[in-house]
Amino acid sequence: MFDHVAIGVSDYEASKAFFLKALAPLGVAIVSEGSLGVEMSPNGQASLCLGKTDEKPSRLHLAFAAERREQVDAFYRAALEAGGKDNGGPGLRPQYHANYYAAFVIGPDGHNVEVVCHKAEA
Repeated sequence: MFDHVAIGVSDYEASKAFFLKALAPLGVAIVSEGSLGVEMSPNGQASLCLGKTDEKPSRLHLAFAAERREQVDAFYRAALEAGGKDNGGPGLRPQYHANYYAAFVIGPDGHNVEVVCHKAEA
């Protein structure tokens, strides 16, 4: 559905480092970086763009898709190591559907960052 999502961040370098480390288990890497900020993607298609803002960023919920539950687990560990705060460890969330396996962390600007796998355990 989305081509890209762009968000303003209060500390550009801290946010860039956080998202790169936290989303590395999904294959996310820098696609381009310039005066407008940084664009990250796992495949060069849909991307997350970060740019410095002097305004207070509104809190967002960002959910990224994982192919495997192990990626959800790896995201959670990497995000905590990158300075994220726990907002719900890896596990099933049957209130959404039977195979909804997700983890949540709070990032540098207070954004709720989620990685979710919708597939049944292999």
